[in-house]
Parts: sequence; C-alpha cells; structure tokens
Amino acid sequence: MAGAGQETRAEPATADREIVISRIIDAPRELVFEAFTQVRHLSRWWGPEGFTTTTRSFEFREGGVWDFVMHGPDGTDYSEWITWTEIVPPERIALLHGESRDDPNAFESTLAFAPHGTATRIVMRTVFLTKQLRDQAAEEYHAIEGGEQTLSNLAAYVAEIAQKKEGR
Repeated sequence: MAGAGQETRAEPATADREIVISRIIDAPRELVFEAFTQVRHLSRWWGPEGFTTTTRSFEFREGGVWDFVMHGPDGTDYSEWITWTEIVPPERIALLHGESRDDPNAFESTLAFAPHGTATRIVMRTVFLTKQLRDQAAEEYHAIEGGEQTLSNLAAYVAEIAQKKEGR
C-alpha cells in the first residue's frame, strides 16, 4: 500500500489523464538519447509497428519543432507536430505533441533516460488535457500499445547502431 509521500510524488491530480510507458533498452543512455536528436535516427524507428515517418521540418532544440507525417499500414496519413519544450542531455526530453502547431488537444510528454547498469531505462509519461482525451487516445488510437511498440522499435534500432559502432 502506498504511503502519503508516494501518493504526492505520483501526482494524483493528473493520474487519470496519464499514460506511462517504460522499457529497459540494452544500450548506454547517451546512445538512446542520441536516437531522439537527429531526424535520420527518428525516421528509422518512430511510431508503432507498420508505420513510417516523413519529416517536413526538424529542429532539435528547446522551442524547436518536428513537423512530420506518420503513414499508417492501411495507407492513412497522420499529420503530427512536436515542439521540444525541454532538453537536458542525456537525461530528459519534454515536448508538446499535437496534430498541428495550434492543436487545442495537444498533450505533454516527458521522456526520462536513466542508467540501468550498462543499459538504459526510458520512461515516457504523457499527460492529456482531460481524462476523455486520454481515454480516446488509449481506446481509439491504441496509444498504450503504440507507445510500447514505438519503444520496442527504438530498442531494436539502438541495438543496430550499437552493433555497427562495435564493428568499427
């Protein structure tokens, strides 16, 4: 049973509006973080299984944006817009994610990168404006499964990079 201090840390005010996904990735934190910093990396792993990504513009800096299209396996295109709100290499990235620059339903995500032995623990915490938007993302857009698949794609891609670096 959680104590009062733990409940405060869990921020119960947003708990019903959150999706939290984590994964241990068998690569150093700096390498996992690097996979977010360049579009040549992101385009190789971003998105759930079967999706591809086309970038229209990308600037990885606080206040910078990533304007891109996710192409679903059924041929549906999804316009996406990310504004990077905080970047603390190699520990943390915070962002605002919506369908466009002024999307009133944009959600906030924070990615935390922590050493886990020689591996990295990544925690992706997403907070939606309302419980209804969170539930819609989970039920209609399969955000939990999609997030898990995205981190799985990241893990596979980073493993590929690590093997290439070791082979040099």
